[in-house]
Amino acid sequence: MAEQKKRWGKIVDLNKCVGCHACSVACLAENKVPDKVYRTRIIENEEGQYPNVVRYTEKYSCNHCQNAPCVKACPTKASHYTEWGTVDVKPELCIGCGYCVLACPYRVRMMSPRSNEGLPEKCSLCTHRLEQGQKPACETTCIAGAIVTGDLNDPSSEINKWLGKGAVARRPELGTKPNVFIIPFRR
Repeated sequence: MAEQKKRWGKIVDLNKCVGCHACSVACLAENKVPDKVYRTRIIENEEGQYPNVVRYTEKYSCNHCQNAPCVKACPTKASHYTEWGTVDVKPELCIGCGYCVLACPYRVRMMSPRSNEGLPEKCSLCTHRLEQGQKPACETTCIAGAIVTGDLNDPSSEINKWLGKGAVARRPELGTKPNVFIIPFRR
């Protein structure tokens, strides 16, 4: 029987995230991302009315969709699916047109100032680390333990245990079938 391929995914528990930005800084350092370009966005939310106000933080990054509009929009196939079920960019094929940035319904891609024409930047899920049996930089630096990554095709993986804790896809109505999930904030 053939071995089933891995399908890497990530879950962020919004109830644990403290908004410290350690994941963003770790991503910048690990992936040598240019200044003022962030592959991860941290957004502070406030709900309610005084005196019953609650605050929580959301982390946004590439969702590594299985039905990715960015891959479909790429005229050169620079945006592509990897063997691990993630979405990546081959810079040598990219012409800097930005169609993938425009196609992303989650608005988590951006054009980088790295070169004259600019190339798209996005979370790679640190697949270079996953290939070596390491966790992504964002997960290893998360002080609150709010991030878990793993093989979604392995029923005994930690990420599948977290899926059982109420993790959901953002905007499932888009039909993108993301490999990144959140555990929604609970008041």
